[in-house]
Amino acid sequence: MEIAAAARGAPRSVNVTVRSARPREYLTEREVEKLIEAARDNRWGHRDATAILIAYRHGLRASELVALRWDDVDWQTGKLHVRRSKGGMTSVHPIGGRELRALRRLQRETPDGARTVHVFVSERLAPLSVAGYQRMVARAGVAARFPFLIHSHMLRHSCGYKLANDGHDTRAIQHYLGHRSIASTVRYTALAPDRFRGFWKD
Repeated sequence: MEIAAAARGAPRSVNVTVRSARPREYLTEREVEKLIEAARDNRWGHRDATAILIAYRHGLRASELVALRWDDVDWQTGKLHVRRSKGGMTSVHPIGGRELRALRRLQRETPDGARTVHVFVSERLAPLSVAGYQRMVARAGVAARFPFLIHSHMLRHSCGYKLANDGHDTRAIQHYLGHRSIASTVRYTALAPDRFRGFWKD
């Protein structure tokens, strides 16, 4: 009886999942640059840095990034055909000079680059996997010594935040990110501090 009573009164073990708290789900432009620089310092540095740049500039999910094909890039007009996952709206984005230069170098440096279908490939020239890309971004975050964990979807959020902070139209941002509902886009305008500019004037 005493043993049973003691067992009932004993504290029970509780499973606790400890997570590294993130202060936010996006990075600033300067932090993205820091992540890109950290990604350069490995064997596939240019590929990894280019992947982060493209994901950030075009608000790509991991599955959209690894699915990019060379025939999605229109070199003549400087356009990128973006095919969205999760039922998102397909769109055509302009590609900046920095991106074009990075992509051309990547194509030159990839063995048999002209014959690979996908833009981002592994050492065996197979399409980079979603998990592989996600691990790469996380490793770059550690290498860049961020005080919180970095995940690949933060680059998509960072794109939305940057565009909203630059004052772009919410509807245009919605179409750029491929959101079916504008409610998914409004979160970025809510974060933009410039929307409060001029509230108080002394």
